[in-house]
Amino acid sequence: MRPSRVLLVTVLVLASAVVGVSGVASSAPPSSSSTPSTSSAAGSGPSAAGFGSSALPSAPRASASEPSTAPGLAQSNGRAGTATCDYAALYDGVITSVVGVRTNAGQGSGFVYRVSGTNDTSYVVTNAHVVGDASSVIVQFATEESRRGEVVGRDRLADLAVVRVTRTPDSARALPVASSPPDPGRKVAAIGNPLGLDESITHGIVSGVNRTLPTTRAGAVPNVIQTDAPINPGNSGGPLVTCDGTVVGVNTAGIPAARADNIGFAVSATLVEQVVPALVRTGEYDHAYLGVTTAPVTPGLVSATGLNATDGVYVHETAQGGPAAGTLRGTTGFAVVDGTRVPVGGDVVVGIDGRAVDSTEDLSQYLLTEARPGDTVTLTVIRDGERTEVTVTLAERPEPPSR
Repeated sequence: MRPSRVLLVTVLVLASAVVGVSGVASSAPPSSSSTPSTSSAAGSGPSAAGFGSSALPSAPRASASEPSTAPGLAQSNGRAGTATCDYAALYDGVITSVVGVRTNAGQGSGFVYRVSGTNDTSYVVTNAHVVGDASSVIVQFATEESRRGEVVGRDRLADLAVVRVTRTPDSARALPVASSPPDPGRKVAAIGNPLGLDESITHGIVSGVNRTLPTTRAGAVPNVIQTDAPINPGNSGGPLVTCDGTVVGVNTAGIPAARADNIGFAVSATLVEQVVPALVRTGEYDHAYLGVTTAPVTPGLVSATGLNATDGVYVHETAQGGPAAGTLRGTTGFAVVDGTRVPVGGDVVVGIDGRAVDSTEDLSQYLLTEARPGDTVTLTVIRDGERTEVTVTLAERPEPPSR
Protein backbone atom coordinates (compact mmCIF):
# COMPACT_ATOMS: atom_id res chain seq x y z
CA MET A 1 0.00 0.00 0.00
CA ARG A 2 1.23 3.45 -0.82
CA PRO A 3 1.45 5.79 2.17
CA SER A 4 -1.23 8.44 2.24
CA ARG A 5 -0.09 11.73 0.75
CA VAL A 6 -2.42 13.82 2.84
CA LEU A 7 -0.15 16.20 4.72
CA LEU A 8 -1.21 17.02 8.24
CA VAL A 9 0.05 20.55 8.47
CA THR A 10 -0.88 23.57 10.43
CA VAL A 11 -0.01 26.75 8.58
CA LEU A 12 0.41 30.19 9.97
CA VAL A 13 -2.77 31.88 8.87
CA LEU A 14 -6.27 31.00 7.80
CA ALA A 15 -6.99 30.27 4.17
CA SER A 16 -9.81 28.81 2.16
CA ALA A 17 -11.44 25.68 0.92
CA VAL A 18 -11.67 23.60 -2.19
CA VAL A 19 -13.07 20.78 -4.20
CA GLY A 20 -13.49 17.13 -3.46
CA VAL A 21 -12.48 16.64 0.12
CA SER A 22 -13.28 18.39 3.37
CA GLY A 23 -11.67 17.26 6.58
CA VAL A 24 -13.45 16.17 9.70
CA ALA A 25 -12.36 14.69 12.98
CA SER A 26 -12.24 10.94 13.16
CA SER A 27 -13.91 8.97 15.89
CA ALA A 28 -10.64 7.23 16.45
CA PRO A 29 -8.50 8.51 19.31
CA PRO A 30 -6.67 11.76 18.52
CA SER A 31 -2.91 12.38 18.57
CA SER A 32 -1.94 8.91 17.50
CA SER A 33 0.24 8.70 14.41
CA SER A 34 -1.28 5.38 13.53
CA THR A 35 -4.83 6.66 13.84
CA PRO A 36 -6.33 7.12 10.37
CA SER A 37 -6.95 10.76 9.59
CA THR A 38 -10.27 11.41 7.91
CA SER A 39 -11.03 13.87 5.23
CA SER A 40 -14.30 14.52 3.59
CA ALA A 41 -14.04 13.40 0.02
CA ALA A 42 -17.21 15.20 -0.46
CA GLY A 43 -16.66 17.09 -3.56
CA SER A 44 -15.04 20.22 -2.35
CA GLY A 45 -14.49 21.48 0.94
CA PRO A 46 -11.47 22.96 2.56
CA SER A 47 -10.34 26.23 3.73
CA ALA A 48 -6.65 26.10 3.22
CA ALA A 49 -4.33 27.53 5.75
CA GLY A 50 -2.40 30.20 4.03
CA PHE A 51 -0.56 33.47 4.38
CA GLY A 52 -1.23 37.13 4.25
CA SER A 53 -3.82 38.28 5.26
CA SER A 54 -20.36 39.78 -16.02
CA ALA A 55 -19.28 38.79 -19.47
CA LEU A 56 -15.95 37.10 -19.98
CA PRO A 57 -13.69 39.50 -21.91
CA SER A 58 -12.87 38.28 -25.36
CA ALA A 59 -9.43 39.88 -25.41
CA PRO A 60 -6.59 37.37 -25.77
CA ARG A 61 -4.80 36.18 -22.66
CA ALA A 62 -1.44 34.56 -22.32
CA SER A 63 -1.72 30.78 -22.12
CA ALA A 64 1.07 28.31 -21.59
CA SER A 65 -0.59 25.87 -23.95
CA GLU A 66 0.41 28.09 -26.86
CA PRO A 67 3.29 27.93 -25.55
CA SER A 68 4.04 31.48 -24.57
CA THR A 69 6.56 33.19 -22.38
CA ALA A 70 6.52 36.28 -20.24
CA PRO A 71 7.80 39.41 -21.96
CA GLY A 72 11.57 39.46 -22.38
CA LEU A 73 12.12 35.82 -21.41
CA ALA A 74 13.44 33.04 -23.55
CA GLN A 75 11.71 29.66 -23.47
CA SER A 76 13.79 27.31 -21.34
CA ASN A 77 13.88 23.86 -22.86
CA GLY A 78 15.24 20.69 -21.38
CA ARG A 79 14.15 18.27 -18.71
CA ALA A 80 13.02 19.44 -15.31
CA GLY A 81 15.87 20.76 -13.22
CA THR A 82 18.49 20.49 -15.96
CA ALA A 83 18.05 23.84 -17.73
CA THR A 84 19.91 26.88 -16.45
CA CYS A 85 17.57 29.43 -14.92
CA ASP A 86 18.47 33.12 -15.19
CA TYR A 87 16.57 34.37 -12.16
CA ALA A 88 17.55 38.00 -12.79
CA ALA A 89 16.05 37.88 -16.28
CA LEU A 90 13.04 36.01 -14.94
CA TYR A 91 12.46 38.68 -12.32
CA ASP A 92 12.78 41.49 -14.85
CA GLY A 93 10.39 39.74 -17.21
CA VAL A 94 7.52 39.16 -14.79
CA ILE A 95 7.78 41.70 -11.98
CA THR A 96 5.62 44.33 -13.70
CA SER A 97 2.82 41.75 -13.81
CA VAL A 98 3.05 40.95 -10.08
CA VAL A 99 1.06 43.16 -7.71
CA GLY A 100 0.46 43.80 -4.06
CA VAL A 101 -3.11 43.40 -2.84
CA ARG A 102 -3.97 45.50 0.21
CA THR A 103 -7.07 45.22 2.38
CA ASN A 104 -8.05 46.62 5.76
CA ALA A 105 -6.79 43.38 7.29
CA GLY A 106 -3.34 43.27 5.69
CA GLN A 107 -1.51 42.69 2.44
CA GLY A 108 -0.96 39.81 0.07
CA SER A 109 0.14 39.40 -3.53
CA GLY A 110 -1.39 38.70 -6.91
CA PHE A 111 -0.63 38.64 -10.63
CA VAL A 112 -2.21 39.91 -13.83
CA TYR A 113 -4.18 37.05 -15.40
CA ARG A 114 -6.04 38.79 -18.20
CA VAL A 115 -5.96 42.21 -19.86
CA SER A 116 -8.84 43.67 -21.84
CA GLY A 117 -8.66 46.60 -24.21
CA THR A 118 -11.75 48.13 -22.60
CA ASN A 119 -10.65 50.97 -20.31
CA ASP A 120 -7.33 49.13 -19.92
CA THR A 121 -9.14 46.68 -17.67
CA SER A 122 -7.19 43.81 -16.15
CA TYR A 123 -8.12 40.84 -14.01
CA VAL A 124 -5.79 40.02 -11.14
CA VAL A 125 -5.69 36.57 -9.51
CA THR A 126 -4.97 36.25 -5.81
CA ASN A 127 -6.05 34.04 -2.88
CA ALA A 128 -9.56 34.19 -1.47
CA HIS A 129 -8.07 34.39 2.00
CA VAL A 130 -6.16 37.52 0.96
CA VAL A 131 -9.29 39.48 -0.01
CA GLY A 132 -11.50 37.94 2.68
CA ASP A 133 -14.97 39.48 2.55
CA ALA A 134 -13.78 42.77 1.04
CA SER A 135 -15.65 44.14 -1.97
CA SER A 136 -12.71 46.29 -3.01
CA VAL A 137 -8.95 46.33 -2.46
CA ILE A 138 -5.96 48.49 -3.35
CA VAL A 139 -3.74 47.01 -6.03
CA GLN A 140 -0.10 48.16 -6.02
CA PHE A 141 1.88 47.75 -9.25
CA ALA A 142 5.66 47.51 -9.52
CA THR A 143 5.66 50.95 -11.16
CA GLU A 144 4.57 52.34 -7.77
CA GLU A 145 1.14 53.11 -9.24
CA SER A 146 -1.87 52.11 -7.15
CA ARG A 147 -5.41 51.39 -8.31
CA ARG A 148 -8.64 50.57 -6.58
CA GLY A 149 -9.70 47.06 -7.52
CA GLU A 150 -13.14 45.48 -7.37
CA VAL A 151 -13.38 41.90 -6.13
CA VAL A 152 -15.54 40.33 -8.84
CA GLY A 153 -15.35 36.72 -7.71
CA ARG A 154 -13.98 34.46 -5.01
CA ASP A 155 -13.99 30.74 -4.35
CA ARG A 156 -13.11 29.92 -0.78
CA LEU A 157 -13.07 26.22 -1.57
CA ALA A 158 -10.22 26.71 -4.04
CA ASP A 159 -8.73 29.70 -2.19
CA LEU A 160 -8.85 31.78 -5.36
CA ALA A 161 -10.20 35.27 -6.02
CA VAL A 162 -10.30 37.70 -8.95
CA VAL A 163 -9.93 41.47 -8.73
CA ARG A 164 -10.89 43.75 -11.63
CA VAL A 165 -8.68 46.81 -12.17
CA THR A 166 -9.22 49.68 -14.61
CA ARG A 167 -6.55 51.99 -15.98
CA THR A 168 -3.98 49.23 -15.74
CA PRO A 169 -0.39 50.44 -16.33
CA ASP A 170 0.87 49.59 -19.82
CA SER A 171 3.78 47.64 -18.37
CA ALA A 172 1.47 45.11 -16.68
CA ARG A 173 0.99 42.14 -19.02
CA ALA A 174 -0.97 38.95 -18.47
CA LEU A 175 1.30 36.10 -17.38
CA PRO A 176 0.93 32.77 -19.19
CA VAL A 177 -0.62 29.98 -17.09
CA ALA A 178 0.49 26.36 -17.48
CA SER A 179 -1.92 23.91 -19.06
CA SER A 180 -0.42 20.86 -17.33
CA PRO A 181 1.34 20.13 -14.03
CA PRO A 182 5.10 20.77 -13.82
CA ASP A 183 7.52 17.90 -13.38
CA PRO A 184 8.94 17.43 -9.89
CA GLY A 185 12.45 18.87 -9.93
CA ARG A 186 11.61 21.78 -12.24
CA LYS A 187 13.11 25.07 -11.13
CA VAL A 188 10.60 27.68 -9.98
CA ALA A 189 10.46 31.06 -8.30
CA ALA A 190 7.93 32.57 -5.90
CA ILE A 191 7.38 36.29 -6.45
CA GLY A 192 5.42 38.61 -4.19
CA ASN A 193 5.52 40.71 -1.05
CA PRO A 194 6.55 38.51 1.89
CA LEU A 195 6.29 40.27 5.25
CA GLY A 196 5.64 43.53 3.44
CA LEU A 197 8.92 43.35 1.50
CA ASP A 198 7.66 44.45 -1.89
CA GLU A 199 8.69 42.79 -5.15
CA SER A 200 10.68 39.91 -3.65
CA ILE A 201 11.79 36.71 -5.38
CA THR A 202 12.73 33.37 -3.84
CA HIS A 203 13.58 30.25 -5.77
CA GLY A 204 13.64 26.48 -5.51
CA ILE A 205 12.16 23.49 -7.30
CA VAL A 206 8.84 21.73 -7.60
CA SER A 207 9.06 19.21 -4.78
CA GLY A 208 5.86 17.35 -5.63
CA VAL A 209 2.50 17.55 -7.35
CA ASN A 210 -1.04 16.39 -6.62
CA ARG A 211 -0.67 17.10 -2.92
CA THR A 212 -3.63 17.65 -0.65
CA LEU A 213 -3.52 20.73 1.56
CA PRO A 214 -5.56 20.34 4.76
CA THR A 215 -7.35 23.45 5.86
CA THR A 216 -8.64 25.02 9.01
CA ARG A 217 -12.28 24.88 8.12
CA ALA A 218 -13.56 21.54 6.83
CA GLY A 219 -11.66 20.00 4.04
CA ALA A 220 -8.59 20.03 1.89
CA VAL A 221 -7.49 21.64 -1.35
CA PRO A 222 -6.59 18.90 -3.86
CA ASN A 223 -4.11 19.02 -6.72
CA VAL A 224 -1.71 21.36 -4.90
CA ILE A 225 1.92 21.99 -5.91
CA GLN A 226 4.61 21.46 -3.24
CA THR A 227 7.77 23.56 -3.49
CA ASP A 228 10.88 24.32 -1.48
CA ALA A 229 10.92 27.92 -2.73
CA PRO A 230 10.43 29.90 0.52
CA ILE A 231 6.84 31.12 0.91
CA ASN A 232 6.16 33.51 3.76
CA PRO A 233 3.24 35.62 5.02
CA GLY A 234 2.46 38.17 2.32
CA ASN A 235 3.44 35.80 -0.53
CA SER A 236 -0.14 34.56 -0.65
CA GLY A 237 -1.74 35.10 -4.03
CA GLY A 238 1.53 35.70 -5.86
CA PRO A 239 2.67 33.50 -8.74
CA LEU A 240 4.91 30.45 -8.62
CA VAL A 241 6.62 30.59 -12.01
CA THR A 242 8.98 28.47 -14.06
CA CYS A 243 12.12 29.91 -15.63
CA ASP A 244 10.25 31.10 -18.73
CA GLY A 245 7.73 33.06 -16.64
CA THR A 246 4.87 30.56 -16.86
CA VAL A 247 2.62 30.43 -13.81
CA VAL A 248 2.39 26.89 -12.42
CA GLY A 249 0.72 27.82 -9.14
CA VAL A 250 -0.68 30.51 -6.88
CA ASN A 251 1.34 30.65 -3.65
CA THR A 252 -0.94 29.99 -0.72
CA ALA A 253 0.80 28.48 2.31
CA GLY A 254 4.03 27.41 3.93
CA ILE A 255 4.89 25.40 7.01
CA PRO A 256 6.53 27.34 9.84
CA ALA A 257 10.29 26.82 10.09
CA ALA A 258 9.92 25.32 13.56
CA ARG A 259 8.07 22.36 12.03
CA ALA A 260 9.68 21.83 8.63
CA ASP A 261 12.38 23.01 6.26
CA ASN A 262 11.26 24.71 3.04
CA ILE A 263 7.85 23.15 2.49
CA GLY A 264 5.44 25.48 0.75
CA PHE A 265 2.28 25.04 -1.29
CA ALA A 266 0.66 26.67 -4.30
CA VAL A 267 -2.80 26.21 -5.79
CA SER A 268 -2.09 24.47 -9.09
CA ALA A 269 -2.43 26.11 -12.49
CA THR A 270 -4.87 23.33 -13.36
CA LEU A 271 -7.18 24.53 -10.61
CA VAL A 272 -6.65 28.15 -11.63
CA GLU A 273 -7.72 27.46 -15.21
CA GLN A 274 -10.67 25.42 -13.96
CA VAL A 275 -12.01 28.04 -11.56
CA VAL A 276 -10.85 31.53 -12.53
CA PRO A 277 -12.69 31.88 -15.88
CA ALA A 278 -15.96 31.21 -14.05
CA LEU A 279 -15.06 33.76 -11.36
CA VAL A 280 -14.47 36.37 -14.08
CA ARG A 281 -17.67 35.45 -15.87
CA THR A 282 -20.15 34.94 -13.01
CA GLY A 283 -18.29 35.62 -9.76
CA GLU A 284 -18.51 32.03 -8.52
CA TYR A 285 -17.63 28.45 -9.32
CA ASP A 286 -19.87 25.48 -8.53
CA HIS A 287 -17.96 22.48 -7.22
CA ALA A 288 -19.25 18.93 -7.46
CA TYR A 289 -20.12 17.42 -4.08
CA LEU A 290 -20.26 13.75 -3.17
CA GLY A 291 -20.93 14.24 0.52
CA VAL A 292 -18.72 11.71 2.26
CA THR A 293 -16.06 11.79 4.93
CA THR A 294 -13.18 9.48 4.13
CA ALA A 295 -10.05 7.93 5.56
CA PRO A 296 -7.09 6.22 3.87
CA VAL A 297 -6.87 2.45 3.66
CA THR A 298 -4.43 1.50 6.42
CA PRO A 299 -2.85 -1.81 7.43
CA GLY A 300 -5.12 -1.82 10.46
CA LEU A 301 -8.21 -1.49 8.29
CA VAL A 302 -7.02 -4.26 5.97
CA SER A 303 -6.33 -6.50 8.95
CA ALA A 304 -9.59 -5.75 10.75
CA THR A 305 -11.84 -6.27 7.73
CA GLY A 306 -9.95 -8.84 5.69
CA LEU A 307 -10.02 -6.32 2.86
CA ASN A 308 -8.66 -7.72 -0.40
CA ALA A 309 -7.24 -4.36 -1.48
CA THR A 310 -4.50 -2.08 -0.23
CA ASP A 311 -5.53 1.08 -2.12
CA GLY A 312 -8.76 3.00 -2.22
CA VAL A 313 -10.71 5.42 -0.06
CA TYR A 314 -12.56 4.27 3.05
CA VAL A 315 -15.98 5.86 3.60
CA HIS A 316 -16.20 6.87 7.24
CA GLU A 317 -19.60 8.55 7.04
CA THR A 318 -21.98 10.20 4.61
CA ALA A 319 -23.36 13.71 5.03
CA GLN A 320 -26.95 13.70 6.24
CA GLY A 321 -29.17 14.46 3.28
CA GLY A 322 -26.12 14.51 1.00
CA PRO A 323 -25.82 12.89 -2.43
CA ALA A 324 -24.23 9.68 -1.12
CA ALA A 325 -26.59 9.22 1.85
CA GLY A 326 -28.45 5.93 1.51
CA THR A 327 -26.19 4.79 -1.31
CA LEU A 328 -22.75 4.54 0.24
CA ARG A 329 -22.25 2.87 3.60
CA GLY A 330 -20.22 4.47 6.37
CA THR A 331 -18.61 3.15 9.55
CA THR A 332 -20.79 0.76 11.56
CA GLY A 333 -18.34 0.02 14.37
CA PHE A 334 -14.73 -0.11 15.50
CA ALA A 335 -12.10 -2.79 15.97
CA VAL A 336 -8.84 -2.61 17.89
CA VAL A 337 -5.76 -3.60 15.91
CA ASP A 338 -2.36 -3.46 17.62
CA GLY A 339 -3.77 -1.11 20.21
CA THR A 340 -5.30 1.26 17.67
CA ARG A 341 -9.03 1.80 17.26
CA VAL A 342 -9.94 1.26 13.60
CA PRO A 343 -13.29 2.11 11.94
CA VAL A 344 -14.92 -0.81 10.14
CA GLY A 345 -18.07 -1.53 8.18
CA GLY A 346 -17.80 1.29 5.63
CA ASP A 347 -17.47 0.98 1.88
CA VAL A 348 -14.09 1.30 0.22
CA VAL A 349 -14.22 3.29 -3.02
CA VAL A 350 -11.75 1.90 -5.56
CA GLY A 351 -13.04 3.45 -8.79
CA ILE A 352 -15.13 6.25 -10.28
CA ASP A 353 -16.52 6.15 -13.81
CA GLY A 354 -14.06 3.43 -14.74
CA ARG A 355 -11.00 5.20 -13.33
CA ALA A 356 -9.00 3.74 -10.47
CA VAL A 357 -9.22 5.50 -7.12
CA ASP A 358 -6.11 4.72 -5.10
CA SER A 359 -6.30 7.68 -2.71
CA THR A 360 -8.38 10.61 -1.58
CA GLU A 361 -6.35 12.77 -3.98
CA ASP A 362 -7.54 10.67 -6.92
CA LEU A 363 -11.18 11.01 -5.90
CA SER A 364 -10.89 14.72 -5.19
CA GLN A 365 -9.12 15.46 -8.46
CA TYR A 366 -11.77 13.62 -10.48
CA LEU A 367 -14.58 15.50 -8.77
CA LEU A 368 -12.75 18.75 -9.40
CA THR A 369 -11.69 18.36 -13.01
CA GLU A 370 -14.12 15.86 -14.52
CA ALA A 371 -17.41 16.25 -12.68
CA ARG A 372 -20.01 18.97 -12.26
CA PRO A 373 -23.04 19.35 -9.97
CA GLY A 374 -25.90 17.29 -11.38
CA ASP A 375 -23.65 14.67 -12.96
CA THR A 376 -24.32 11.03 -12.15
CA VAL A 377 -21.15 9.07 -11.41
CA THR A 378 -20.62 5.34 -11.08
CA LEU A 379 -18.58 4.32 -8.05
CA THR A 380 -16.86 0.95 -7.74
CA VAL A 381 -16.83 -0.04 -4.07
CA ILE A 382 -15.79 -2.99 -1.96
CA ARG A 383 -18.62 -3.83 0.43
CA ASP A 384 -18.60 -6.90 2.67
CA GLY A 385 -15.65 -8.24 0.72
CA GLU A 386 -17.36 -8.00 -2.68
CA ARG A 387 -16.92 -5.48 -5.47
CA THR A 388 -20.08 -3.74 -6.59
CA GLU A 389 -21.08 -0.61 -8.46
CA VAL A 390 -23.40 2.13 -7.24
CA THR A 391 -24.48 5.40 -8.84
CA VAL A 392 -24.64 8.79 -7.14
CA THR A 393 -25.93 12.09 -8.53
CA LEU A 394 -23.56 14.83 -7.42
CA ALA A 395 -24.80 18.03 -5.80
CA GLU A 396 -23.27 21.49 -5.51
CA ARG A 397 -20.70 21.80 -2.77
CA PRO A 398 -21.92 24.00 0.08
CA GLU A 399 -19.93 27.21 0.47
CA PRO A 400 -17.87 27.20 3.68
CA PRO A 401 -18.64 30.00 6.11
CA SER A 402 -16.56 33.14 5.75
CA ARG A 403 -14.04 33.84 8.50
